[in-house]
Amino acid sequence: MRSTSSHPPGLAPGGPLALRQARQHLLEFGHCPSGLLDERLARSWARSVAAGLAPTGRAAATDHASTGTLRQALAYNHALLAHSRPVMEYLFEQVRHSQSVVVLADRSGMLMHTLGDPHFVGKAERVALTSGASWHEEHRGTNAIGTALAEGTAVEVHAGEHYLERNGFLTCAASPILSATGELLGILDISSDHRNGHAHTLGLVSTAARMIENRLLVATCKRHIRLHLHREPEGIGSVAEGIVAVSADGWIVGANRTGLALLGLHAGDVGATPLERVADVRLDDLLSHHRRRPQQPQALRSRGGALLFAQVQVDVTAWPAAPARTTAIAATAVPTHNDALARLDTGDARWRAAADKARRVVAKPIPVLIQGESGVGKEVFARALHASGPRRDAPFVAINCAAIPENLIESELFGHVAGAFTGARKEGHLGRLREAHGGTLFLDEIGDMPLPLQTRLLRVLQERSVTPVGASRAVPVDFALVCATHCQLAQAAEQGRFRTDLYYRINGLTVQLPALRERTDFAALVLRLLADLAAEQGLPADVQVAPDLLARLAAYPWPGNLRQLASVLRTACAMLGEGEDVLDWQHLPDDMAQALDGAGAEPTAALPTQARGTAVPTQSLQQLSRNAIDQALQHAHGNVSQAARQLGISRQTLYRKLAGRAVSTAPQ
Repeated sequence: MRSTSSHPPGLAPGGPLALRQARQHLLEFGHCPSGLLDERLARSWARSVAAGLAPTGRAAATDHASTGTLRQALAYNHALLAHSRPVMEYLFEQVRHSQSVVVLADRSGMLMHTLGDPHFVGKAERVALTSGASWHEEHRGTNAIGTALAEGTAVEVHAGEHYLERNGFLTCAASPILSATGELLGILDISSDHRNGHAHTLGLVSTAARMIENRLLVATCKRHIRLHLHREPEGIGSVAEGIVAVSADGWIVGANRTGLALLGLHAGDVGATPLERVADVRLDDLLSHHRRRPQQPQALRSRGGALLFAQVQVDVTAWPAAPARTTAIAATAVPTHNDALARLDTGDARWRAAADKARRVVAKPIPVLIQGESGVGKEVFARALHASGPRRDAPFVAINCAAIPENLIESELFGHVAGAFTGARKEGHLGRLREAHGGTLFLDEIGDMPLPLQTRLLRVLQERSVTPVGASRAVPVDFALVCATHCQLAQAAEQGRFRTDLYYRINGLTVQLPALRERTDFAALVLRLLADLAAEQGLPADVQVAPDLLARLAAYPWPGNLRQLASVLRTACAMLGEGEDVLDWQHLPDDMAQALDGAGAEPTAALPTQARGTAVPTQSLQQLSRNAIDQALQHAHGNVSQAARQLGISRQTLYRKLAGRAVSTAPQ
C-alpha cells in the first residue's frame, strides 16, 4: 500500500511472500502478524475481517444501489460531478492506452461515474467496478477507494494487497476530494490491470483531486474574497497554488489543502480564524492593493515568518466593487440574521457574541462546546443552533450524561443487539448516537460522563462509527456534535477527571453563555418569557409585572438562572385571578417572596445600562418595557417584525404597545 508520503512500489516490510504469509496467518488466527505488512494495510485487513468478509469470498449482492438510490446520489452530488467530469476526462486521456478506468465515488464509497478503456471495461464490470456499486471496505475489503475513505488520505493498493483475492488482478490509486471546509466529498480513483501499474499513478490522481477541489472552492466561495497564494508569484494560478476564502469581515471561511499548509492551519481552524491572526496583513490593505493593481501579487508573511505572495480575486457578480473593510464591518455590525438563534436574541452583547461565533461553524465539521452555569439555557441554545444550520430537518438528539444510570449509559448511547445482556430488549436497541445520524447530537453535562464511557465516545468521534453492545461490526454515523457543561473541563482534564484527548476533540469552538445576573437584557427577557407563558396558559397577551416586584426580580442573583426565572414567572401567572393581568407579590410562592424581599432593591448587572443606579426601585415596568422596545428597534434598524421576534412578542402586540405609547405622550 502506498501514499503520497510513504513507501515505494510494493510492500515496504516485505514482498509477495510476506503478503502470502500474512494472509495465511490472518485466515488461521484472525489477525495479521506484526512486521509483515505496512501498518495501514494491516489496519485495513483487520477492518475487513471485522466486517465479516472472507478473503476468498464474493461481495454481497446487496452492495449495489438501486436505480432510484443512484439517481438520488447523483442529484445530491451534482456540483461534485459537474466539476469532476472535465478533470476525469483530462485524466483519462493520460491513461487511455493503459487498460485503466477512472472512477468517482461519493463519500460513502458508492461509484457515481466511470471512464474506462474499452479493453479493460469488461474485466472491471466482472468485479462491479461500475456506477452504483459500493466499494466501501465493509463491502469490498481493502481497496484504494474504501481504504482512502477509511484512512482519509491518498493510497495505492496493488495486486495481492487487496483483501478479496478476486480483486488481486487490480492495482488502484485513490485520493480523497475535500470541500473548502475540509469535509470529505468523494474519492477519485484510477484502477488498472496490476501488470500495467505505473509508479506515478498515485501522484497523477492526487493532482487531479486537487484540481477538482480548487474548482469547487472557487465555485462555492463566490460570495467571499479569495486569496490565491504561493511562495513564488509565478506559482499563482497553477494547480500548486493555495486558495483561501475570506469573509467581508476578515475571517477565513474556506481553503484548499495547500492554502491551509501555507498559513499553518488545519481544517478545524476554518470558520474560527481571522486572517490577521495568521498573516501580517490587513484585509482592507489587500483590497486597496487589488483595486489599484488587480493583476499584481502582493508580498506578505505568515505568522510563522514564511514569505508568500497573494493575489486577490473577487466575483464581479457578488462584488461589483471590492468594499473596504471598514464598510464591510459597518454593514455587518447590526444583526441581520433571521434564524432560530436570532429569535432568542433579546439584546445582551455577550449572548449575541456567543451566537455569532456558533453561527459561523454551524455548517462546518467543528464541534461546539457550550459552557455556562446550570439554567442559563445551554440546551435551548443548542437546539436553536441546530435549527439555524443545514441539518435543521434532521434529528436533534439530546442526552443528559448526568441523568442516565451508569449501568445503562453504555447501551443507551451505543445501542445493543438482541440478547446482548440480561434485560436487553428482544428487538435490540438502536442507541442515541445512531438516532442522531444525519442530525445533531447534544451531550449535556458531558463533564459528568464516566471515564470508561469517555474512552468509547472518543473512539466514536475518531472513527465516526459505533459498535453496539454485543455486536462485532461497527456502524458508520454522521452527526454534528454539540456538548454542554457547567464545570470547567480544562481544569477537570488537568486533574484527571476528564480525558484530555476527548476534551480537545469536543472543544472545536467554546462559547460561554452569561449567567442571568450578568445579562443586560433582563426587561426584554421578562417580556419574552411572559409572552410565551401567556400563550401557554391562555392568558391575556399583555401580562405585566408590578414595578416594585420587577425591581426586586432584577436585583435578585438568580442562582438557577433562566430556568429559575421562567419557573417563578410560570407559577406566578398560574396564580393570576380572573381579569388580572399584573403580576404582584401575592402571586409568588412564599419562599420566593421571602428571598426577593431579602435581596432588597440593589441594582445589578442584570438591568439594562439605562435602568441601573438609584432610579431602579422607582422605575416602572412601563419604562423598562419602553427601554427594551427601543433597544430592539434600534438593533433591528426600525424593522418592527424583527424587533418583535427579538422581544418574543407578536408584531401586533408590538404595534399595540407603540400605539399606546403615542397616545400616552400626546398633548392633552
